[in-house]
Amino acid sequence: MTSTVPTAVPHPGDGLPPVTMFGPDFPYAYDDYLAHPAGLGQVPATEHGTEVAVIGGGLSGLVTAYELMKMGLKPVVYEADQLGGRLRTVGFDGCDPDLTAELGAMRFPPSSTALQHYIDLVGLETKPFPNPLAPCTPSTVVDLKGESHYAESAEDLPEVYRRVADAWARCLEEGADFSDMNRAIRERDVPRIREVWARLVEKLDNQTFYGFLCDSPAFSSFRDREIFGQVGFGTGGWDTDFPNSILEILRVVYTEADDHHRGIVGGSQQLPLRLWEREPQKIVHWPHGTSLSSLHPAGEPRPAVTRLHRTAGNRITVTDADGDIRTYRAAVFTAQSWMLLSKIQCDDALLPIDHWTAVERTHYMESSKLFVPVDRPFWRDKDPQTGRDLMSMTLTDRMTRGTYLLDNGPDGQAAICLSYTWCDDSLKWLPLSAHERMEVMLKSLGEIYPNLDIRSHIVGNPVTVSWENEPYFMGAFKANLPGHYRYQRRLFTHFVQDRLPEDRRGLFLAGDDISWTAGWAEGAVQTALNAVWGVMRHLGGETDPTNPGPGDVFDEIAPVELPED
Repeated sequence: MTSTVPTAVPHPGDGLPPVTMFGPDFPYAYDDYLAHPAGLGQVPATEHGTEVAVIGGGLSGLVTAYELMKMGLKPVVYEADQLGGRLRTVGFDGCDPDLTAELGAMRFPPSSTALQHYIDLVGLETKPFPNPLAPCTPSTVVDLKGESHYAESAEDLPEVYRRVADAWARCLEEGADFSDMNRAIRERDVPRIREVWARLVEKLDNQTFYGFLCDSPAFSSFRDREIFGQVGFGTGGWDTDFPNSILEILRVVYTEADDHHRGIVGGSQQLPLRLWEREPQKIVHWPHGTSLSSLHPAGEPRPAVTRLHRTAGNRITVTDADGDIRTYRAAVFTAQSWMLLSKIQCDDALLPIDHWTAVERTHYMESSKLFVPVDRPFWRDKDPQTGRDLMSMTLTDRMTRGTYLLDNGPDGQAAICLSYTWCDDSLKWLPLSAHERMEVMLKSLGEIYPNLDIRSHIVGNPVTVSWENEPYFMGAFKANLPGHYRYQRRLFTHFVQDRLPEDRRGLFLAGDDISWTAGWAEGAVQTALNAVWGVMRHLGGETDPTNPGPGDVFDEIAPVELPED
Protein backbone atom coordinates (compact mmCIF):
# COMPACT_ATOMS: atom_id res chain seq x y z
CA MET A 1 0.00 0.00 0.00
CA THR A 2 1.04 3.59 -0.21
CA SER A 3 2.45 5.02 2.97
CA THR A 4 0.06 5.05 5.88
CA VAL A 5 2.34 7.05 8.15
CA PRO A 6 1.18 10.54 9.13
CA THR A 7 3.03 13.37 7.46
CA ALA A 8 4.14 16.26 9.65
CA VAL A 9 5.41 18.47 6.84
CA PRO A 10 3.62 18.70 3.47
CA HIS A 11 5.31 17.20 0.44
CA PRO A 12 6.33 19.57 -2.36
CA GLY A 13 4.27 19.74 -5.51
CA ASP A 14 6.11 16.93 -7.27
CA GLY A 15 4.95 14.47 -4.64
CA LEU A 16 8.46 13.74 -3.38
CA PRO A 17 9.66 14.46 0.15
CA PRO A 18 12.18 17.23 0.76
CA VAL A 19 15.83 16.38 1.24
CA THR A 20 16.17 14.83 4.67
CA MET A 21 18.49 12.80 6.86
CA PHE A 22 18.56 9.05 6.56
CA GLY A 23 18.05 7.73 10.06
CA PRO A 24 18.15 9.03 13.62
CA ASP A 25 21.09 7.06 15.08
CA PHE A 26 23.91 9.15 13.59
CA PRO A 27 22.35 12.35 12.21
CA TYR A 28 25.23 13.38 9.98
CA ALA A 29 24.65 15.14 6.64
CA TYR A 30 26.55 12.82 4.30
CA ASP A 31 25.12 14.57 1.24
CA ASP A 32 26.57 17.92 2.39
CA TYR A 33 29.91 16.23 3.08
CA LEU A 34 29.97 14.86 -0.48
CA ALA A 35 28.90 18.11 -2.12
CA HIS A 36 31.43 20.36 -0.34
CA PRO A 37 34.06 21.82 -2.71
CA ALA A 38 36.85 21.03 -0.21
CA GLY A 39 36.33 17.31 -0.78
CA LEU A 40 36.37 14.48 1.73
CA GLY A 41 39.88 15.08 3.02
CA GLN A 42 43.50 14.41 2.15
CA VAL A 43 46.40 12.20 3.17
CA PRO A 44 50.04 13.33 3.43
CA ALA A 45 51.92 13.36 0.12
CA THR A 46 54.24 10.71 1.55
CA GLU A 47 51.26 8.32 1.57
CA HIS A 48 50.31 8.85 -2.06
CA GLY A 49 50.25 5.55 -3.89
CA THR A 50 49.87 3.55 -0.67
CA GLU A 51 47.89 0.38 -1.29
CA VAL A 52 44.70 -0.19 0.69
CA ALA A 53 42.84 -3.49 0.47
CA VAL A 54 39.12 -3.19 -0.23
CA ILE A 55 37.43 -6.55 0.27
CA GLY A 56 34.14 -6.80 -1.56
CA GLY A 57 33.21 -5.22 -4.89
CA GLY A 58 29.64 -4.26 -4.10
CA LEU A 59 28.42 -0.69 -3.91
CA SER A 60 30.05 -0.05 -0.52
CA GLY A 61 33.39 -1.42 -1.67
CA LEU A 62 33.43 0.54 -4.91
CA VAL A 63 32.41 3.82 -3.25
CA THR A 64 35.21 3.23 -0.73
CA ALA A 65 37.72 2.43 -3.46
CA TYR A 66 36.65 5.34 -5.66
CA GLU A 67 37.02 7.93 -2.90
CA LEU A 68 40.35 6.49 -1.67
CA MET A 69 41.66 6.65 -5.25
CA LYS A 70 40.64 10.32 -5.50
CA MET A 71 42.74 11.00 -2.36
CA GLY A 72 45.82 9.56 -4.06
CA LEU A 73 45.76 6.12 -2.44
CA LYS A 74 45.79 2.87 -4.41
CA PRO A 75 42.78 0.69 -3.60
CA VAL A 76 43.20 -3.01 -4.33
CA VAL A 77 39.71 -4.46 -4.72
CA TYR A 78 39.01 -8.13 -3.98
CA GLU A 79 35.78 -9.65 -5.29
CA ALA A 80 34.73 -13.30 -4.98
CA ASP A 81 31.85 -13.23 -7.46
CA GLN A 82 30.98 -10.19 -9.60
CA LEU A 83 31.17 -6.44 -9.21
CA GLY A 84 27.93 -5.03 -7.85
CA GLY A 85 27.14 -7.24 -4.87
CA ARG A 86 23.41 -7.09 -4.25
CA LEU A 87 23.02 -4.52 -6.98
CA ARG A 88 22.62 -7.36 -9.46
CA THR A 89 20.90 -6.79 -12.80
CA VAL A 90 20.43 -9.70 -15.21
CA GLY A 91 18.95 -10.16 -18.67
CA PHE A 92 16.83 -12.93 -20.19
CA ASP A 93 18.39 -15.33 -22.68
CA GLY A 94 17.08 -14.76 -26.20
CA CYS A 95 15.07 -11.68 -25.26
CA ASP A 96 15.43 -7.96 -25.86
CA PRO A 97 18.83 -7.01 -24.37
CA ASP A 98 17.26 -3.89 -22.85
CA LEU A 99 14.89 -6.07 -20.82
CA THR A 100 16.37 -6.65 -17.37
CA ALA A 101 15.49 -8.00 -13.94
CA GLU A 102 16.75 -6.71 -10.61
CA LEU A 103 17.64 -9.72 -8.49
CA GLY A 104 18.75 -7.50 -5.62
CA ALA A 105 18.09 -3.84 -4.90
CA MET A 106 15.44 -2.46 -7.22
CA ARG A 107 13.85 0.57 -5.55
CA PHE A 108 15.41 3.56 -3.86
CA PRO A 109 13.78 6.32 -1.78
CA PRO A 110 14.54 10.03 -2.37
CA SER A 111 15.77 10.23 1.22
CA SER A 112 18.84 8.24 0.08
CA THR A 113 20.67 11.47 -0.67
CA ALA A 114 24.23 10.13 -0.46
CA LEU A 115 23.28 7.34 -2.87
CA GLN A 116 21.70 9.91 -5.17
CA HIS A 117 25.02 11.78 -5.27
CA TYR A 118 26.64 8.78 -6.97
CA ILE A 119 23.66 8.07 -9.21
CA ASP A 120 23.96 11.64 -10.51
CA LEU A 121 27.77 11.44 -10.65
CA VAL A 122 27.78 8.55 -13.11
CA GLY A 123 24.90 9.97 -15.16
CA LEU A 124 22.15 7.46 -14.42
CA GLU A 125 18.45 8.22 -14.64
CA THR A 126 15.70 7.08 -12.31
CA LYS A 127 11.98 6.60 -12.76
CA PRO A 128 9.07 5.93 -10.38
CA PHE A 129 8.88 2.34 -9.18
CA PRO A 130 5.46 0.60 -9.36
CA ASN A 131 4.87 -0.20 -5.72
CA PRO A 132 1.36 -1.09 -4.51
CA LEU A 133 -0.97 1.88 -5.04
CA ALA A 134 1.90 4.18 -5.98
CA PRO A 135 0.90 7.06 -8.32
CA CYS A 136 2.75 5.37 -11.21
CA THR A 137 1.01 2.03 -10.62
CA PRO A 138 -2.15 1.79 -12.76
CA SER A 139 -3.89 -0.60 -10.39
CA THR A 140 -3.34 -2.89 -7.43
CA VAL A 141 -5.12 -6.07 -6.39
CA VAL A 142 -5.15 -7.04 -2.73
CA ASP A 143 -6.05 -10.72 -2.39
CA LEU A 144 -6.49 -12.06 1.14
CA LYS A 145 -8.18 -15.27 2.28
CA GLY A 146 -9.52 -15.91 -1.20
CA GLU A 147 -11.15 -12.50 -1.59
CA SER A 148 -9.74 -9.98 -4.07
CA HIS A 149 -10.13 -6.20 -4.13
CA TYR A 150 -9.20 -4.11 -7.16
CA ALA A 151 -7.99 -0.55 -6.52
CA GLU A 152 -6.57 2.30 -8.54
CA SER A 153 -6.14 4.35 -5.35
CA ALA A 154 -6.32 3.62 -1.63
CA GLU A 155 -9.85 5.04 -1.54
CA ASP A 156 -11.03 2.11 -3.69
CA LEU A 157 -10.22 -0.45 -0.98
CA PRO A 158 -12.81 -1.53 1.61
CA GLU A 159 -13.12 0.43 4.83
CA VAL A 160 -11.21 -2.18 6.85
CA TYR A 161 -7.98 -1.24 5.06
CA ARG A 162 -8.44 2.41 5.90
CA ARG A 163 -9.08 1.41 9.50
CA VAL A 164 -5.82 -0.56 9.57
CA ALA A 165 -3.94 2.33 7.99
CA ASP A 166 -5.32 4.67 10.62
CA ALA A 167 -4.37 2.23 13.38
CA TRP A 168 -0.77 2.18 12.15
CA ALA A 169 -0.65 5.98 12.08
CA ARG A 170 -2.00 6.19 15.64
CA CYS A 171 0.33 3.43 16.80
CA LEU A 172 3.36 5.36 15.50
CA GLU A 173 2.21 8.64 16.97
CA GLU A 174 1.38 7.28 20.40
CA GLY A 175 4.25 4.84 20.76
CA ALA A 176 7.11 6.46 18.82
CA ASP A 177 6.59 10.25 18.69
CA PHE A 178 6.33 10.00 14.91
CA SER A 179 5.40 13.58 14.01
CA ASP A 180 8.03 15.04 16.32
CA MET A 181 10.84 12.84 15.00
CA ASN A 182 9.75 13.10 11.36
CA ARG A 183 9.76 16.89 11.61
CA ALA A 184 13.17 16.94 13.32
CA ILE A 185 14.70 14.69 10.64
CA ARG A 186 13.24 16.78 7.82
CA GLU A 187 14.52 19.98 9.43
CA ARG A 188 17.87 18.39 10.37
CA ASP A 189 17.32 19.41 13.95
CA VAL A 190 20.11 17.28 15.42
CA PRO A 191 19.56 18.11 19.12
CA ARG A 192 15.89 17.24 18.85
CA ILE A 193 16.61 14.04 16.90
CA ARG A 194 19.05 12.91 19.56
CA GLU A 195 16.69 13.79 22.41
CA VAL A 196 13.72 11.88 21.01
CA TRP A 197 15.74 8.91 19.76
CA ALA A 198 17.70 8.44 23.00
CA ARG A 199 14.45 8.04 24.88
CA LEU A 200 13.01 5.61 22.33
CA VAL A 201 16.12 3.45 22.10
CA GLU A 202 16.14 2.93 25.85
CA LYS A 203 12.41 2.26 25.87
CA LEU A 204 12.12 0.03 22.79
CA ASP A 205 15.40 -1.84 22.28
CA ASN A 206 13.92 -5.05 23.73
CA GLN A 207 10.63 -4.81 21.82
CA THR A 208 9.67 -6.69 18.66
CA PHE A 209 7.73 -5.09 15.82
CA TYR A 210 4.78 -7.32 16.65
CA GLY A 211 4.97 -6.55 20.35
CA PHE A 212 4.95 -2.84 19.54
CA LEU A 213 1.71 -3.32 17.61
CA CYS A 214 0.16 -5.39 20.39
CA ASP A 215 0.99 -2.74 22.98
CA SER A 216 -0.98 -0.15 21.04
CA PRO A 217 -4.71 0.22 21.79
CA ALA A 218 -5.10 1.07 18.09
CA PHE A 219 -4.14 -2.53 17.22
CA SER A 220 -6.14 -4.36 19.87
CA SER A 221 -7.77 -6.40 17.07
CA PHE A 222 -5.86 -9.51 15.98
CA ARG A 223 -7.65 -9.35 12.63
CA ASP A 224 -6.34 -5.83 12.06
CA ARG A 225 -2.79 -6.90 12.98
CA GLU A 226 -3.09 -9.82 10.57
CA ILE A 227 -4.26 -7.60 7.70
CA PHE A 228 -1.51 -5.09 8.45
CA GLY A 229 1.08 -7.87 8.36
CA GLN A 230 -0.17 -9.12 5.00
CA VAL A 231 -0.72 -5.74 3.31
CA GLY A 232 1.39 -3.33 5.36
CA PHE A 233 2.53 0.03 4.06
CA GLY A 234 4.89 1.30 1.36
CA THR A 235 6.04 -1.90 -0.33
CA GLY A 236 3.47 -4.33 1.00
CA GLY A 237 3.15 -6.79 3.87
CA TRP A 238 5.56 -6.62 6.78
CA ASP A 239 4.64 -9.70 8.79
CA THR A 240 8.02 -11.24 7.94
CA ASP A 241 9.53 -8.39 9.97
CA PHE A 242 7.30 -8.96 12.99
CA PRO A 243 10.04 -10.78 15.02
CA ASN A 244 12.60 -8.01 14.37
CA SER A 245 13.36 -5.02 16.57
CA ILE A 246 10.83 -2.21 16.28
CA LEU A 247 13.81 0.18 16.13
CA GLU A 248 14.61 -1.21 12.66
CA ILE A 249 11.12 -0.35 11.48
CA LEU A 250 11.10 3.13 13.01
CA ARG A 251 14.32 4.00 11.15
CA VAL A 252 12.49 3.22 7.91
CA VAL A 253 9.26 5.08 8.57
CA TYR A 254 10.84 8.20 10.08
CA THR A 255 12.79 8.81 6.87
CA GLU A 256 10.03 7.65 4.49
CA ALA A 257 12.51 5.09 3.20
CA ASP A 258 9.63 2.79 2.29
CA ASP A 259 7.82 5.30 0.08
CA HIS A 260 8.24 7.40 -3.10
CA HIS A 261 10.55 4.75 -4.54
CA ARG A 262 12.39 5.11 -7.83
CA GLY A 263 14.17 2.52 -9.96
CA ILE A 264 17.36 3.03 -11.93
CA VAL A 265 16.73 3.06 -15.67
CA GLY A 266 18.65 0.18 -17.26
CA GLY A 267 19.37 -1.53 -13.96
CA SER A 268 20.99 -0.75 -10.61
CA GLN A 269 24.18 -2.72 -11.29
CA GLN A 270 25.21 0.03 -13.69
CA LEU A 271 26.05 2.20 -10.67
CA PRO A 272 28.93 0.11 -9.29
CA LEU A 273 30.08 -0.82 -12.79
CA ARG A 274 30.27 2.82 -13.83
CA LEU A 275 32.14 3.73 -10.64
CA TRP A 276 34.66 1.02 -11.53
CA GLU A 277 35.31 2.62 -14.91
CA ARG A 278 34.88 6.29 -13.96
CA GLU A 279 37.81 8.67 -14.42
CA PRO A 280 37.41 11.46 -11.81
CA GLN A 281 37.98 15.04 -12.89
CA LYS A 282 39.46 15.97 -9.50
CA ILE A 283 42.08 13.44 -8.42
CA VAL A 284 45.28 13.63 -6.39
CA HIS A 285 48.59 11.95 -7.32
CA TRP A 286 47.21 9.84 -10.16
CA PRO A 287 47.21 11.19 -13.75
CA HIS A 288 43.94 12.24 -15.32
CA GLY A 289 42.32 9.26 -16.98
CA THR A 290 42.94 7.01 -13.97
CA SER A 291 40.08 4.75 -12.93
CA LEU A 292 39.67 1.86 -10.54
CA SER A 293 39.73 -0.40 -13.56
CA SER A 294 43.04 1.02 -14.80
CA LEU A 295 44.66 0.52 -11.37
CA HIS A 296 43.97 -3.23 -11.58
CA PRO A 297 45.80 -5.55 -14.01
CA ALA A 298 43.58 -6.40 -17.00
CA GLY A 299 40.91 -4.18 -15.44
CA GLU A 300 39.79 -6.96 -13.12
CA PRO A 301 39.61 -7.06 -9.30
CA ARG A 302 41.64 -9.53 -7.29
CA PRO A 303 39.83 -12.84 -6.57
CA ALA A 304 38.16 -14.01 -3.36
CA VAL A 305 39.93 -13.51 -0.06
CA THR A 306 40.65 -16.77 1.74
CA ARG A 307 42.63 -15.55 4.77
CA LEU A 308 43.02 -12.36 6.81
CA HIS A 309 45.58 -11.99 9.57
CA ARG A 310 47.73 -9.42 11.30
CA THR A 311 51.49 -9.32 10.85
CA ALA A 312 54.39 -7.34 12.28
CA GLY A 313 53.94 -3.59 12.43
CA ASN A 314 50.17 -3.99 12.83
CA ARG A 315 49.72 -4.72 9.14
CA ILE A 316 46.76 -6.54 7.57
CA THR A 317 47.86 -9.48 5.43
CA VAL A 318 45.47 -10.78 2.78
CA THR A 319 45.64 -14.15 1.05
CA ASP A 320 43.45 -14.63 -2.01
CA ALA A 321 42.10 -17.60 -3.95
CA ASP A 322 45.09 -17.49 -6.33
CA GLY A 323 47.43 -17.98 -3.38
CA ASP A 324 48.71 -14.40 -3.66
CA ILE A 325 49.71 -12.89 -0.30
CA ARG A 326 49.81 -9.12 0.12
CA THR A 327 50.25 -6.99 3.21
CA TYR A 328 48.60 -3.61 3.74
CA ARG A 329 48.72 -0.85 6.32
CA ALA A 330 44.94 -0.51 6.05
CA ALA A 331 42.07 -2.62 4.77
CA VAL A 332 38.32 -2.15 4.43
CA PHE A 333 36.01 -5.16 4.70
CA THR A 334 32.70 -4.51 2.90
CA ALA A 335 31.52 -8.07 2.23
CA GLN A 336 28.79 -9.86 4.19
CA SER A 337 30.05 -9.96 7.77
CA TRP A 338 29.43 -13.69 8.25
CA MET A 339 32.16 -14.29 5.67
CA LEU A 340 34.60 -13.50 8.48
CA LEU A 341 33.19 -16.50 10.38
CA SER A 342 33.05 -19.06 7.58
CA LYS A 343 34.53 -18.46 4.13
CA ILE A 344 37.60 -16.53 5.28
CA GLN A 345 40.19 -17.84 7.72
CA CYS A 346 40.67 -15.02 10.23
CA ASP A 347 42.87 -14.23 13.20
CA ASP A 348 41.00 -13.35 16.37
CA ALA A 349 43.30 -10.33 16.56
CA LEU A 350 41.57 -8.70 13.58
CA LEU A 351 38.79 -7.28 15.76
CA PRO A 352 38.19 -6.63 19.45
CA ILE A 353 36.39 -9.56 21.06
CA ASP A 354 33.14 -7.65 21.59
CA HIS A 355 33.08 -6.85 17.86
CA TRP A 356 33.43 -10.54 17.05
CA THR A 357 30.42 -11.15 19.28
CA ALA A 358 28.48 -8.51 17.36
CA VAL A 359 29.36 -10.16 14.03
CA GLU A 360 28.28 -13.56 15.34
CA ARG A 361 24.96 -12.17 16.59
CA THR A 362 24.10 -10.39 13.34
CA HIS A 363 20.69 -11.57 12.13
CA TYR A 364 20.09 -11.88 8.39
CA MET A 365 16.80 -12.12 6.53
CA GLU A 366 16.20 -14.45 3.62
CA SER A 367 14.74 -13.20 0.34
CA SER A 368 13.82 -14.64 -3.06
CA LYS A 369 12.58 -13.34 -6.40
CA LEU A 370 11.54 -14.86 -9.69
CA PHE A 371 11.11 -12.97 -12.97
CA VAL A 372 9.71 -14.02 -16.33
CA PRO A 373 9.95 -12.15 -19.65
CA VAL A 374 6.68 -11.56 -21.50
CA ASP A 375 5.86 -10.51 -25.06
CA ARG A 376 4.37 -7.15 -24.08
CA PRO A 377 2.82 -5.32 -21.10
CA PHE A 378 -0.51 -7.07 -21.62
CA TRP A 379 -1.71 -5.92 -18.19
CA ARG A 380 -2.33 -2.52 -19.73
CA ASP A 381 -5.23 -4.05 -21.68
CA LYS A 382 -8.73 -3.59 -20.28
CA ASP A 383 -11.13 -6.39 -19.51
CA PRO A 384 -14.08 -5.67 -21.85
CA GLN A 385 -16.58 -6.85 -19.24
CA THR A 386 -15.30 -5.03 -16.16
CA GLY A 387 -13.28 -2.19 -17.68
CA ARG A 388 -10.46 -3.04 -15.27
CA ASP A 389 -6.82 -3.76 -16.07
CA LEU A 390 -6.33 -7.38 -17.07
CA MET A 391 -3.70 -7.76 -14.35
CA SER A 392 -2.47 -5.55 -11.52
CA MET A 393 0.36 -5.20 -9.08
CA THR A 394 -0.71 -7.92 -6.63
CA LEU A 395 -0.42 -8.36 -2.87
CA THR A 396 -1.65 -11.68 -1.56
CA ASP A 397 -1.37 -14.16 1.29
CA ARG A 398 -0.79 -16.90 -1.28
CA MET A 399 2.72 -18.23 -1.97
CA THR A 400 3.63 -15.41 -4.33
CA ARG A 401 3.01 -12.64 -1.75
CA GLY A 402 4.11 -9.72 -4.01
CA THR A 403 3.89 -9.59 -7.83
CA TYR A 404 5.27 -6.59 -9.75
CA LEU A 405 4.63 -5.58 -13.37
CA LEU A 406 7.60 -3.92 -15.06
CA ASP A 407 7.79 -2.38 -18.50
CA ASN A 408 9.47 0.37 -20.50
CA GLY A 409 6.32 1.61 -22.18
CA PRO A 410 3.46 0.08 -24.14
CA ASP A 411 5.63 -1.37 -26.93
CA GLY A 412 8.13 -4.17 -26.74
CA GLN A 413 8.84 -6.94 -24.28
CA ALA A 414 8.25 -6.56 -20.54
CA ALA A 415 8.90 -8.47 -17.33
CA ILE A 416 6.89 -9.73 -14.39
CA CYS A 417 8.37 -10.32 -10.98
CA LEU A 418 6.02 -13.21 -10.26
CA SER A 419 7.05 -13.35 -6.63
CA TYR A 420 9.11 -11.35 -4.16
CA THR A 421 9.23 -12.89 -0.69
CA TRP A 422 11.21 -12.73 2.56
CA CYS A 423 12.08 -15.00 5.52
CA ASP A 424 9.88 -18.07 5.90
CA ASP A 425 8.07 -17.23 2.67
CA SER A 426 11.43 -17.26 0.90
CA LEU A 427 12.51 -20.55 2.47
CA LYS A 428 9.42 -22.23 1.02
CA TRP A 429 10.91 -21.70 -2.45
CA LEU A 430 14.44 -22.82 -1.63
CA PRO A 431 14.22 -26.51 -2.68
CA LEU A 432 12.50 -25.69 -5.99
CA SER A 433 14.15 -25.02 -9.35
CA ALA A 434 13.32 -21.86 -11.29
CA HIS A 435 10.77 -23.71 -13.46
CA GLU A 436 9.20 -25.45 -10.47
CA ARG A 437 8.87 -22.10 -8.73
CA MET A 438 7.27 -20.59 -11.82
CA GLU A 439 4.67 -23.34 -12.02
CA VAL A 440 3.58 -22.84 -8.40
CA MET A 441 3.46 -19.08 -8.91
CA LEU A 442 1.39 -19.30 -12.07
CA LYS A 443 -1.05 -21.60 -10.25
CA SER A 444 -1.43 -19.09 -7.39
CA LEU A 445 -1.90 -16.14 -9.75
CA GLY A 446 -4.33 -18.20 -11.83
CA GLU A 447 -6.59 -18.40 -8.79
CA ILE A 448 -6.56 -14.61 -8.52
CA TYR A 449 -6.94 -14.01 -12.28
CA PRO A 450 -8.93 -17.07 -13.47
CA ASN A 451 -9.69 -15.61 -16.91
CA LEU A 452 -6.12 -14.60 -17.74
CA ASP A 453 -3.60 -16.94 -19.37
CA ILE A 454 -0.31 -15.45 -18.14
CA ARG A 455 1.66 -18.42 -19.48
CA SER A 456 0.69 -17.62 -23.08
CA HIS A 457 2.63 -14.33 -22.83
CA ILE A 458 5.88 -15.79 -21.45
CA VAL A 459 8.66 -15.67 -24.07
CA GLY A 460 11.71 -16.94 -22.20
CA ASN A 461 13.03 -18.85 -19.22
CA PRO A 462 12.52 -17.57 -15.69
CA VAL A 463 15.40 -16.15 -13.68
CA THR A 464 15.45 -16.48 -9.92
CA VAL A 465 17.53 -15.89 -6.81
CA SER A 466 17.40 -17.02 -3.18
CA TRP A 467 19.90 -14.81 -1.43
CA GLU A 468 20.21 -17.18 1.52
CA ASN A 469 21.56 -19.77 -0.93
CA GLU A 470 24.12 -17.45 -2.52
CA PRO A 471 27.53 -18.62 -1.19
CA TYR A 472 28.98 -15.14 -0.70
CA PHE A 473 25.85 -13.58 0.81
CA MET A 474 24.01 -16.19 2.91
CA GLY A 475 21.06 -13.83 3.23
CA ALA A 476 19.51 -10.70 1.79
CA PHE A 477 20.26 -8.15 4.47
CA LYS A 478 20.76 -7.64 8.18
CA ALA A 479 17.76 -7.06 10.43
CA ASN A 480 18.37 -6.58 14.13
CA LEU A 481 16.45 -8.63 16.65
CA PRO A 482 15.33 -7.16 19.98
CA GLY A 483 18.32 -6.46 22.21
CA HIS A 484 20.74 -6.11 19.28
CA TYR A 485 21.15 -2.34 19.42
CA ARG A 486 24.43 -2.59 21.36
CA TYR A 487 25.85 -5.04 18.81
CA GLN A 488 24.95 -2.78 15.92
CA ARG A 489 26.47 0.23 17.65
CA ARG A 490 29.79 -1.61 18.01
CA LEU A 491 29.88 -2.42 14.30
CA PHE A 492 28.76 0.99 13.04
CA THR A 493 31.16 2.95 15.27
CA HIS A 494 34.16 0.73 14.49
CA PHE A 495 35.46 3.26 11.96
CA VAL A 496 36.46 5.61 14.82
CA GLN A 497 39.49 3.72 16.10
CA ASP A 498 41.32 6.23 18.29
CA ARG A 499 40.07 4.46 21.42
CA LEU A 500 40.90 0.95 20.20
CA PRO A 501 44.18 -0.74 21.18
CA GLU A 502 46.82 -0.06 18.54
CA ASP A 503 47.00 -3.74 17.64
CA ARG A 504 43.28 -3.73 16.74
CA ARG A 505 43.40 -0.78 14.33
CA GLY A 506 43.71 -0.61 10.55
CA LEU A 507 40.87 -2.93 9.51
CA PHE A 508 37.61 -1.05 8.86
CA LEU A 509 34.12 -2.47 8.46
CA ALA A 510 31.60 -1.16 5.92
CA GLY A 511 28.54 -2.32 4.00
CA ASP A 512 24.82 -2.10 4.53
CA ASP A 513 24.84 -4.73 7.29
CA ILE A 514 27.20 -2.48 9.26
CA SER A 515 24.82 0.45 8.82
CA TRP A 516 21.80 1.22 10.96
CA THR A 517 19.53 0.92 7.93
CA ALA A 518 20.45 -2.42 6.39
CA GLY A 519 18.78 -3.45 3.17
CA TRP A 520 19.10 0.08 1.80
CA ALA A 521 21.88 1.11 -0.57
CA GLU A 522 22.15 4.38 1.33
CA GLY A 523 23.53 2.45 4.30
CA ALA A 524 26.19 0.90 2.07
CA VAL A 525 27.25 4.35 0.87
CA GLN A 526 27.28 5.96 4.31
CA THR A 527 29.39 3.25 5.90
CA ALA A 528 31.76 3.41 2.93
CA LEU A 529 32.26 7.12 3.60
CA ASN A 530 32.85 6.34 7.28
CA ALA A 531 35.53 3.84 6.29
CA VAL A 532 37.15 6.32 3.91
CA TRP A 533 37.40 8.79 6.78
CA GLY A 534 38.85 6.05 8.99
CA VAL A 535 41.53 5.05 6.48
CA MET A 536 42.42 8.68 5.85
CA ARG A 537 42.87 9.31 9.58
CA HIS A 538 44.76 6.03 10.06
CA LEU A 539 47.29 7.11 7.43
CA GLY A 540 47.80 10.52 9.00
CA GLY A 541 45.32 12.49 6.87
CA GLU A 542 42.69 15.01 7.81
CA THR A 543 39.60 16.77 6.52
CA ASP A 544 39.35 20.43 5.61
CA PRO A 545 38.17 22.45 8.65
CA THR A 546 35.25 23.75 6.59
CA ASN A 547 34.02 20.23 5.85
CA PRO A 548 34.36 18.01 8.92
CA GLY A 549 33.91 14.31 8.25
CA PRO A 550 31.79 11.81 10.18
CA GLY A 551 34.62 10.97 12.55
CA ASP A 552 35.43 14.61 13.25
CA VAL A 553 31.97 15.24 14.68
CA PHE A 554 31.54 11.77 16.14
CA ASP A 555 31.58 12.80 19.80
CA GLU A 556 28.84 15.37 19.17
CA ILE A 557 26.41 13.04 17.43
CA ALA A 558 27.53 9.53 18.38
CA PRO A 559 24.76 6.92 18.58
CA VAL A 560 23.13 6.47 21.96
CA GLU A 561 25.21 4.23 24.21
CA LEU A 562 23.14 1.87 26.35
CA PRO A 563 24.59 0.46 29.59
CA GLU A 564 25.83 -3.13 29.49
CA ASP A 565 25.71 -3.88 33.21
